[in-house]
Amino acid sequence: MAFGKKNYYKIKEDVGRCKYHAGSFLVITALFDYISSANVNRMDQPSAERVSISNRRARFEYEILDSYEAGIVLKGSEVKSLRAGKANLQDSYAVVKNREVWLLNMHISPYEQANQFNHDPLRTRKLLLNRSEIAKLHARSNEQGLTLVPLKLYFKHGMAKVELGIARGKKLHDKRESIKSRDVEREMRRQSA
Repeated sequence: MAFGKKNYYKIKEDVGRCKYHAGSFLVITALFDYISSANVNRMDQPSAERVSISNRRARFEYEILDSYEAGIVLKGSEVKSLRAGKANLQDSYAVVKNREVWLLNMHISPYEQANQFNHDPLRTRKLLLNRSEIAKLHARSNEQGLTLVPLKLYFKHGMAKVELGIARGKKLHDKRESIKSRDVEREMRRQSA
């Protein structure tokens, strides 16, 4: 059970008003102090995005022009598989159809304990965005040579999110430049260490 600052102070007041003898009151306040130090400090800081799955190949094959954060509609067994890290974004892409954004070819492995209630690994999944964001994505994806590519999938505040990028395919010489710059950076880090 997570305690926020408000709940902590309310509970501490309620415990203070109760007529416990001195020993049990000290134990209870020590317990609440321990709980608050573990949870309240964590609530003050913004929650870290925990990256589950990233599409490293997309950054190599595409030039990312812009990115959006989108929610994703999932089934329960899909969420369990994602938390276990059993998914693949490598060949996936997104399309805009009927003012909705859909993610295609994202592979989420079946969850072993789901039995007959398991999901189809390659099913089409709906992405959740604002109407204005969908309009922007639709306009940009209709431009020549641009596509919508998922860059990473992570959990934020317990909800699955997809970072969707508007991308333009790189030419062969651009890929060679990327490799060369990565090698130069690696050498510089090696020399400085």
